[in-house]
Amino acid sequence: MPASLSGWKQKVVAFASGLGAPGLFLISFLDSSVLTFPVINDLLLIELSMEHPARMPLYAFMAALGSVLGCVVLYFIARKGGEAFFHRKTGQHAHAIRHWVERNGFVGMLIAALLPPPTPFKFFVFAAGVFEMPLFSYASAITVARLFRYFGVGYLAIRYGADAMPYLVHHKLQVTAAVIALVAISYIFSRLLLRHRAPPGDVS
Repeated sequence: MPASLSGWKQKVVAFASGLGAPGLFLISFLDSSVLTFPVINDLLLIELSMEHPARMPLYAFMAALGSVLGCVVLYFIARKGGEAFFHRKTGQHAHAIRHWVERNGFVGMLIAALLPPPTPFKFFVFAAGVFEMPLFSYASAITVARLFRYFGVGYLAIRYGADAMPYLVHHKLQVTAAVIALVAISYIFSRLLLRHRAPPGDVS
């Protein structure tokens, strides 16, 4: 458990660790919304997946679900807070982040959610809420990113055991690039399929 966590946060983590999948959901939800638990959800996912490999898909899904719902809560907090709230939170990064979110939409949010630390992802969440990015596009991008992330971490936990987290830290750029490439290919392929789909009512 990272020493940087305050005493009460350590108690929350210890409590969540004993709950299994619900605890993983709780930590991921809090980390993505109003609190910060650096890498704790990843470490807990690795620990639980190592102990019960057959349950890894459940753990990964609960981590992803908690994170998505936490991001949705933060989205509505930012939306209510307004543009002054956004500038206060993001400071000198405000203009660049606003431009990125407004110009790139779903793909931009997807890439931001996939980028490793120290990317200030919550800044992008603030921008999405304040500048009213469509909720469906926002939530879809976060869902895809989190599923890739947590199922990937769970897989590495089963394959590499306790070395999974050091592996991720050491190869974070390569792993991130590979995931972004895979998501981009999937996205382009889906768009091509939709583009070539026959119009409704065309039975020829």
